[in-house]
Amino acid sequence: MKKIVILISGRGLNLAAILEAQHTRAWEANIVHVICNRPEAPGVAVAKKFRVPVTIIDHTSFSNRSLYDQALLQKTRDFEPDLIVLAGYMRILSKDFVHQFSEKLMNIHPSLLPSFPGLNTHRAALKAGVKWHGATVHFVTEDLDVGPIIAQGVVPVMENDTEEALASRVLQIEHLIYPQAIEWFIREQIILEQGNVRVEPAQQQFFMLPTTPEGIIHSNDE
Repeated sequence: MKKIVILISGRGLNLAAILEAQHTRAWEANIVHVICNRPEAPGVAVAKKFRVPVTIIDHTSFSNRSLYDQALLQKTRDFEPDLIVLAGYMRILSKDFVHQFSEKLMNIHPSLLPSFPGLNTHRAALKAGVKWHGATVHFVTEDLDVGPIIAQGVVPVMENDTEEALASRVLQIEHLIYPQAIEWFIREQIILEQGNVRVEPAQQQFFMLPTTPEGIIHSNDE
């Protein structure tokens, strides 16, 4: 049975979606631990609700980044994970960490990569006037937001959208594609070759939200 460690920094909304999927789909995997770098993060309570052990490694308690990175690497290594999932983890991982867990590190980014890497993706999408936006699940590499793409989910950009409305819509597609990508990994269906990912047996790696009869994507704060 595969062991999964999840790293968080904030609200834990994707964490909750992943933990719920583990429960409802009966994955052949254990989410053995959640590691958080912010003691006050609401995601800590989410993990505890699902009875997943949590370790707080407060980055502000270390005198420099290197010491924090070493502590995070050692704690994560202790669990001997098969997969590490970044679920709203808001720090850049060290090169040593990425090398240690190469092809075992999964992240979700709130844009259709390679468009809009980095922060403030919804603002950037609205400013650019794109008609479609979304989220990308990818393997983590040393370079920010450019790792091999596992799955993408698309949502429309509505007329008069705000950042908050668009972010809410994107979050819904994140909750769909992230558990699916993790499930593919657990079932050893992901094939990574020359920087590209395919799923075997072949499946769609591109997702859209269900729509209402009027064709409008449902939007809420979940």
